[in-house]
Amino acid sequence: MGLLSFIKDAGEKLLGHKPEEVAAAPNVDELQAAAADAIKTYVGTQGIDTSALTIAFDAFSSTVTASGEAPDQQTREKIILCCGNVKDVKNVNDNLTVAAVEDESQWYDVVSGDNLSKISKQFYGNPNQYNIIFEANKPMLKSVDLIYPGQKLRIPPLS
Repeated sequence: MGLLSFIKDAGEKLLGHKPEEVAAAPNVDELQAAAADAIKTYVGTQGIDTSALTIAFDAFSSTVTASGEAPDQQTREKIILCCGNVKDVKNVNDNLTVAAVEDESQWYDVVSGDNLSKISKQFYGNPNQYNIIFEANKPMLKSVDLIYPGQKLRIPPLS
């Protein structure tokens, strides 16, 4: 748990307004609630049950706060990734608890020139383990060839 940083200019375009526009708007609370709802809906489109999930968005700090209980560590990490890989989100405050405790994944920020094989070699010592990273980040990743600079990936421990 804690605060994770993300690249603000990378990710899904869900918010409709820039955080600084929301922060200056007279109906800031409504816009922040709409942004939080859009992020929660996006999490749900990734096949994650959002019934025990609360999402809040603070436009002043470009921070999403995720609260509630996830069924397992993998789901918790995917929720955090979904929240952070939204354009204009700079930080995710992870207030989630986990029903079934497991080892945590590492986090990796994709840079120009990266591919999953290169990342796999860096973390696992074997470029052919790339599919573990791909599977850990599905359905946010649609193809092993489609990652972009600024994207944050989960790197699960090897079993």
